[in-house]
Amino acid sequence: MMMILTVTIYFCALLLFSKLTSRKANNETFYRANRRSPWYMVAFGMIGASISGVTFVSVPGMVNKIDMTYIQTCIGFIFGYFAVAFLLLPVYYRLNLTSIYAYLHDRLGRRSHKTGSSFFLLSKMTGAAVRFYVVCIILQRFVFDAAGVPFAVTVPVLVALIWLYTRRGGIKTLVWTDSFQTLCMFAALLLIIYHVMAEMHMNATETIHAIGADSRSKIFVFDDGMSTQNFWKQFFSGIFIVIVMTGLDQDMMQKNLTCKTLRQAQADMCTYGFAFVPVNLLFLSLGVLLSMLAQRTGTPLPAAGDELLPMFAATGQLGNTVLILFTLGIVAASFSSADSALTALTTIFCVDICEREGDEQLRKRAHLMISALFVVFILLFRTINSTSVIDAIYILCSYTYGPLLGLFAFGLLTQCHTNDRLVPIIAVVSPVLCFIIETLTRRFTGYQFGYELLMLNGLLTFLGLYLCGGKR
Repeated sequence: MMMILTVTIYFCALLLFSKLTSRKANNETFYRANRRSPWYMVAFGMIGASISGVTFVSVPGMVNKIDMTYIQTCIGFIFGYFAVAFLLLPVYYRLNLTSIYAYLHDRLGRRSHKTGSSFFLLSKMTGAAVRFYVVCIILQRFVFDAAGVPFAVTVPVLVALIWLYTRRGGIKTLVWTDSFQTLCMFAALLLIIYHVMAEMHMNATETIHAIGADSRSKIFVFDDGMSTQNFWKQFFSGIFIVIVMTGLDQDMMQKNLTCKTLRQAQADMCTYGFAFVPVNLLFLSLGVLLSMLAQRTGTPLPAAGDELLPMFAATGQLGNTVLILFTLGIVAASFSSADSALTALTTIFCVDICEREGDEQLRKRAHLMISALFVVFILLFRTINSTSVIDAIYILCSYTYGPLLGLFAFGLLTQCHTNDRLVPIIAVVSPVLCFIIETLTRRFTGYQFGYELLMLNGLLTFLGLYLCGGKR
């Protein structure tokens, strides 16, 4: 019951933020927060919005498979955020966009616009639902099962809570609730680390030395060009991951577009871009500490990395305080990513698909409909209950971002026209070709593609657009 009480108190705080930020709310408030968001609040909140509940659970367990090499990708993130800030944000602000995919309409044509929006809807709905499903499973297993709450009740209730505090203020509410949720997530992370240190009877200096001396603290890989953890692969992948999954993603960009001016939006993005190295270093350090604690106590390490933090935190091995902090951290991380996803999906459906940005009744109905569909997707994943299928959905989502990269790159880097009628076909064929190339390469050369699949997918889309068009 303590966990249920924690979630209830947390939700009441979110409702308070919603009430304070949604007075006299309208579509301009819901979609763009009236372009009055303080840039520093957006920057702080975006850290939590970018770290989902899955990340909160998964990153600590990475150290037992790939050491701390994920930091190489995070270094690439910094350069990716600078690229978005100084290449994409000026375009979005110059055109005064609500939906970033409206740029494709202006540059390439109506079907290009619809294609980009549709790919986002498909990818974000499935990807966000899978991530929230994984979090719901963890909360169900370690929190709600003990309270006798069935999964079929847990999911609708959690999604209804998100709908309830976002339904009026939309993106304006999220700027403030995300900042609050980021604060809760950091507090939970730091306090869990403190409790693990206390359990191991180490002070801060001893902890830093112990982590540095552990074999799992290896960060850089320069000597193995075939490894998916090679520095240059991870570094450049990090750059393109941010460009595509932030700069070309309405969910991630919508809050950045609520800043008063372009300069403030750029300051916000560059600021939180630097935060991902220390934040993920903390998560990975927690993973090293938990692995050391497991060895010290003779506890077998779980086969799945995702089980490392829950094994200690959610089972009560570190005490009820850590159990409460774990619940708070995972709820904060999952809510801050799911709420912005639902708001962005509502925006794209109303603004891009229906082309009725000013229709407030449509926006309210769409927000409710998308929230209900979100519940259906999550319950469907529960019915499937297959790890291989869930992994396949994740892979599908990663493929759908490639065409967005190709479309925006073609529009920004060339002055060429393309055949707008063929764009939907190109956007479907490119991921299929990418899959064939990846499969044949792995079979005949043994080379394992990593995040660079995204770049290959974007390149194929770019070439398809170029070959089907002509020079201006």
